[in-house]
Amino acid sequence: MSIALEDARIDVGRRSYLGLRIEHAERSLASKRVISGFGFWIFLLSDIVMFSAFFAAYAVLSGETAGGPSGKDLFDLNRVALETACLLLSSFACGVASIGARARSDFMYYGAMTATALLGAAFLFLEIREFAGMIALGAGPTRSAFLTSFFALVGCHGLHVTLGLLWLLTMMAQVFAKGYRADIMRRVLCFGLFWHTLDIIWVGIFTVVYLMELAK
Repeated sequence: MSIALEDARIDVGRRSYLGLRIEHAERSLASKRVISGFGFWIFLLSDIVMFSAFFAAYAVLSGETAGGPSGKDLFDLNRVALETACLLLSSFACGVASIGARARSDFMYYGAMTATALLGAAFLFLEIREFAGMIALGAGPTRSAFLTSFFALVGCHGLHVTLGLLWLLTMMAQVFAKGYRADIMRRVLCFGLFWHTLDIIWVGIFTVVYLMELAK
């Protein structure tokens, strides 16, 4: 009888120990999610602060053309509208990819991520053509303070889109190699937040830089 009671106590002790281990593991995963999410939001906010500084510089220097061409002389609204459409559609496709990842649907995830990449690449292609055309006309970043602030703001956004495309390809490779693990899903979520943030910033650029300049 005493042996049976001792075995029962040992069994209860083992279960308690395993329960504590499982609870500790769950708390550890939860803390990792919280730390990752908090750290990424700090990164996004710091990026927004940086772009705010570029916006402020552009607002101050937009009229300083030094006798050179202004935005009205250089901007092609049709091209910029096409760039905006590409980026907005890529943001929609990115949202579909996030839904596909949560649903563990390879077709939806890879298809939407591919669409996001193609639309993002089209946006960059149009932006590079715009920059090249302006430089060919002698309206490079060194021509005036206005053009310096323009190239700094729009070029910084284009650089972020380029890095975002590299991150997108990395996420596709990680899901292909490791599946929809919890840590991979966190990275997919962070990528989606980053891409949507770039979309919001571009809406600000489209409004402040292009529409307001052409409306003068």
